[in-house]
Amino acid sequence: MKKDFNTAEFYAGKIASLDQELKDLYKKRSAFAWIRFAVFLAICVAVYSLWSSGLLLVITSIVCGIIVFLFVVSKDADNKTAIKNLETLIAINKDETGYLAQNYHHKYNGKDLEPAQHPYAKDLDVFGQASLFQYINRCNGEQGIQLLASRLLQPLSKEKIMQQQEAVKTLSSKMDWLQQFNAYGIMEKITYDAEKRINTWLEQEDNFFNAKAWRLLLYIYPVITVGCFFLFLIDVISTPAFSLLLLIFFGVAFLISGRIQKTYTLLSQLVPVVSTLFKQLDWFEKEKFEDAFLRGMQHPESPRRTASSSIRSLQKILERFDVRLNVFAFFILNTFLLWDLWQITALNKWKKNNRVSATNWFDIIAQLEVTGSFAVLHFNNPAWNFPAIADEHFTLTGKDIGHPLISKQQCVNNDFALKGIAKVDLVTGSNMAGKSTFLRSLGVNMVLAYTGSCVCAESFTVSIAQLMSSMRIEDNLAENTSTFYAELKKLKSIIDAVNKKERTFILLDEILRGTNSLDRHTGSKALIQQLIHHDAVAIIATHDIELSRLENDFPTSIKNYHFDVQVSGDKLFFDYKLKHGICRSMNASILMKQIGIEM
Repeated sequence: MKKDFNTAEFYAGKIASLDQELKDLYKKRSAFAWIRFAVFLAICVAVYSLWSSGLLLVITSIVCGIIVFLFVVSKDADNKTAIKNLETLIAINKDETGYLAQNYHHKYNGKDLEPAQHPYAKDLDVFGQASLFQYINRCNGEQGIQLLASRLLQPLSKEKIMQQQEAVKTLSSKMDWLQQFNAYGIMEKITYDAEKRINTWLEQEDNFFNAKAWRLLLYIYPVITVGCFFLFLIDVISTPAFSLLLLIFFGVAFLISGRIQKTYTLLSQLVPVVSTLFKQLDWFEKEKFEDAFLRGMQHPESPRRTASSSIRSLQKILERFDVRLNVFAFFILNTFLLWDLWQITALNKWKKNNRVSATNWFDIIAQLEVTGSFAVLHFNNPAWNFPAIADEHFTLTGKDIGHPLISKQQCVNNDFALKGIAKVDLVTGSNMAGKSTFLRSLGVNMVLAYTGSCVCAESFTVSIAQLMSSMRIEDNLAENTSTFYAELKKLKSIIDAVNKKERTFILLDEILRGTNSLDRHTGSKALIQQLIHHDAVAIIATHDIELSRLENDFPTSIKNYHFDVQVSGDKLFFDYKLKHGICRSMNASILMKQIGIEM
């Protein structure tokens, strides 16, 4: 994708063209309403005109009129479906225009998906308001949302990262296709409840209705019931006798339907979800992809049958099953045809043919939704690039690294490089100069890199490691835990991983802030020495300038960086650029003066 591609113009153009299509469909909707009225009026006129010509002509005109009327109703229904689809596509493009303007904070933020304890999720704003998840997520189904959350919490392998990168590039070049795929998911969301109910049914064995006697009854029973009804019409069977037979037929149908009720309860009202599965998989199967990962998911289950055709069959069976919701239809169809028995037989046959493959369909949709979310991220940020994954531990280098959640107009990018083990980079600087934001920029881009996404950088190379941080510490009244003790717990998990020689990368911001300055300095110094001793890799932001002197003791392991501030009178000016060396300018005294402390 070209870096100078104007994404905003793309969405504006899409909205304009879709709006025009929608206006045309609105006109058709109005026309269909008038046509229905005209057909109804024509039927009335035909009946009135032909009444004296004989009953046959009257009936013929009514039947023909009903056929035309139903045809018009069918076309009108298709038109209404198309209107709903276009309205959904317009909403998608308007949403994306909002994302470009950083207007996405009303979207689902995934805060409930954040683990209570995680090495970096809270510190890097992975979930919650104005979070990475909220910015990226375009998933509609619960399975896709959960998969996206897990991707942000745990690195993929290098092989899968490379695989995902190619899939993201492919989908980002097919934005029209991707928007339609998402539109299907928006109109009816796929839920875990639906998946659970279908999987429960697939796991159940129904040997009762699989017996040959039931299949034989399906063909014999309608012959008997319809035959008796015909004999009743020609007065061979009397009304009392037929009433008794009808009661018997209904009793048989009722007993059979009662046996089927458990299965129906499990599968009832799943048609909308199954319909979404069909639409999304059918749309996926019809598209041509060069990417091997996407083609692999596209492969038909058999030379003659695709996943979408199998789902379509299930949808039709469930639609017929739901006919029982109409009491009159339930009585007639089951009494004379054993309608429920026909459907349970069809379901059992479908289960036998699709039991193994059906469990994969929900996962395929989830995978596509997650890949699609990262594809939209790439499309919306054409200047972002895909990272390289280094094999050796540890490498983190990048050019023009920025924070993905800061608007392009405000974001200040920095170059950075860190290679090798037993490395601790110290970042000093004044308040509000950009230390914490820089650490989060590195961490968030690493999270993106580990998912197979593009990153907010001109170039970025990183090794796969367990990212760990201690940056945003809160006390916990429920656990009677102070801020200081909460930080110690977090640091303990980091130290345990380091002592075990695990491949970690650590981000620390103002460690041991909850104790006195002497203990803080002593503890911080000891921690840094321990990290170096155990070959750890870390970046530590601190106000403690004295820690910077450790570079003299560990010249090959410690590097000093800083963010400074320019002071003009009582005003502060920040450039947010990372520089080598120790910070010499601080702003705390100026800030204290500004709030009234006499210095």
